[in-house]
Amino acid sequence: MSNSRILPEFELLAPTSIAEAVEMASEYKDGAAVLAGGTDLMIMLQKSLRPQHVIALGEIPDLDYITYSKNDGLRIGALVTAWQLVQDSKVKKNYTALWQAASSLGSPQIRNAATIVGNILRASPSGDCCCAMLALGGSVVLESVSGKREVPIDEFFIDYGKINRKADEIAVGLHIPAPAEGAVSAFMRMTRMNFDLAKVSAAVRLDMKGKKCGSARVAMGAVAPTTVRIKKAEDILGNTTISQKTLDDVAAAVPRQLKPIDDVRSTADYRRQVSGILVKRTLQAACA
Repeated sequence: MSNSRILPEFELLAPTSIAEAVEMASEYKDGAAVLAGGTDLMIMLQKSLRPQHVIALGEIPDLDYITYSKNDGLRIGALVTAWQLVQDSKVKKNYTALWQAASSLGSPQIRNAATIVGNILRASPSGDCCCAMLALGGSVVLESVSGKREVPIDEFFIDYGKINRKADEIAVGLHIPAPAEGAVSAFMRMTRMNFDLAKVSAAVRLDMKGKKCGSARVAMGAVAPTTVRIKKAEDILGNTTISQKTLDDVAAAVPRQLKPIDDVRSTADYRRQVSGILVKRTLQAACA
């Protein structure tokens, strides 16, 4: 009988620079997995993932940076944990949705190890940070021996567990532009219990001018094979005063854009029924 707690055999590689890490990725490509926090990778190794090599980023200095400026916006390194992000007051103020998503990520023990970049690379439709990042906009910074490229988050999630990253690339960080004056955001989710993955989640970013919304980004998780934007809701909110009627119109429009499934956490029908209400509450939280 096999023991699911026993890891498969692999060669552990510990580069001390990004240049060394991308050389390894270039050499081993799909035969290598990348280890940052490891909270997802360890589970995948116990189940079905069988890489010949694991590239551990922990020995690379200065990958745990969080920087913010009004010109460049927010940059997050590949080794920044959820716990680190939650401690940052500028993230809480300017990127509230991401701060709330990181705050709800698993248990305190998980938040101390799990990285923000890793949560997004997992590309789970239930990923809290995936949902928040998609609402905020921005890009994933990838590096290979050929150099760096930034993939817009709107183009990053391809399918369940599939992302716009080449086999020889390593994700070294995230970049989210500085919010417009008056921008607000929020993230909410519904779960069976606090530490569980989301049954359904929502995140919004509104560029407000007084009570009028200039433009909006609305994202949802666990309602399709990937985290998705709800374009109909964004159209309703754009160039509109946020009123009770506006919120009700959004709540009514949301379910028609979803493709949920039945799984161990919830049913497709339940997800469809609560989705509009959750987006409405998330919008109210952002405006508040």
